[in-house]
Amino acid sequence: MPAEPGGPGSSCPGITFAYGAAAGLAGDLLLGDPRRGHPVAAFGRAAAAVERILWRDHRGWGALHTAVCAGGAVAAGALAAASVRRSRAATIALTAATTWAVVGGTSLGREARAIGGALTAGDIELARERLPHLCGRDPQALDGPGIARAVVESVAENTSDAVVGAMVWGALGGVPGLAGFRAVNTLDAMVGHRSARYRRYGWASARLDDVVGRPGSRLTAVLATVAGGDPRGAVRAWRADASKHPSPNAGPVEASFAGALGVRLGGTLSYGGRVEHRPVLNGEGRAVEVADIERAVRLSRRVGVLALTVCAGARLAAGAMKRRRRRT
Repeated sequence: MPAEPGGPGSSCPGITFAYGAAAGLAGDLLLGDPRRGHPVAAFGRAAAAVERILWRDHRGWGALHTAVCAGGAVAAGALAAASVRRSRAATIALTAATTWAVVGGTSLGREARAIGGALTAGDIELARERLPHLCGRDPQALDGPGIARAVVESVAENTSDAVVGAMVWGALGGVPGLAGFRAVNTLDAMVGHRSARYRRYGWASARLDDVVGRPGSRLTAVLATVAGGDPRGAVRAWRADASKHPSPNAGPVEASFAGALGVRLGGTLSYGGRVEHRPVLNGEGRAVEVADIERAVRLSRRVGVLALTVCAGARLAAGAMKRRRRRT
């Protein structure tokens, strides 16, 4: 394969992304999140420090916070990628390390299974204790079936946020895309919720997360439809119920998971002492059972592998088309 300007590391970006992303996802499957010095945790601490300096009850200051933090992550990713661009092996290694750092499918599955195990053992207090590791629901307001439903919904939503979205933006933007996506998603978790402190300050982070999360959420819904046990049910729930969800990205994902698993999601829930009555997703399904947690985790794993295949294939195809146009 002839090398293009920029050295051997840039001769075929599609191949370097495919190999790097596959290695990074394998690292996540085998090892889970890095136990010490997690880059996402370091970014969170840096973002919190920026917030302490910039916070004002104003959208403009919040937008500046988003630009500084997300822009800094993208710039750091771009500098790192540029520093290794002349070496294909180093580029693959950097892509693998970044992918491993930003995806979180294995940790997601472990937390979900731990809660499922506690529910199976009848230890609802342990399940309530572990639930905040997975989502922001008020655990004391939930019984066993409510906890199981919360876990399945969180597995569905985080499959998009923690795995598929990263694959999409990695395919689109390489290491800077991976870093930028995780930065935006982390900022939304930190300041994007509608509390008194962040209603204005977190507005920009929440809206940017909606934008960057859109392609990953739609791909997640498609892949859940393909990989689930009831494709027709997944499509039907997606079309009928996704738009009813208050989140434009969680709606398609949770609805397609609900249809694929044949269960009902949505309904009444509690966040931070605030009760919400959300529409039911896949009203034709049955109530969530504890065993559905394992089914959701397995579906999430299949969706993640398919996302890698689709995104790497798309990046390879785009590179091949670009080289063909240059030759002609």
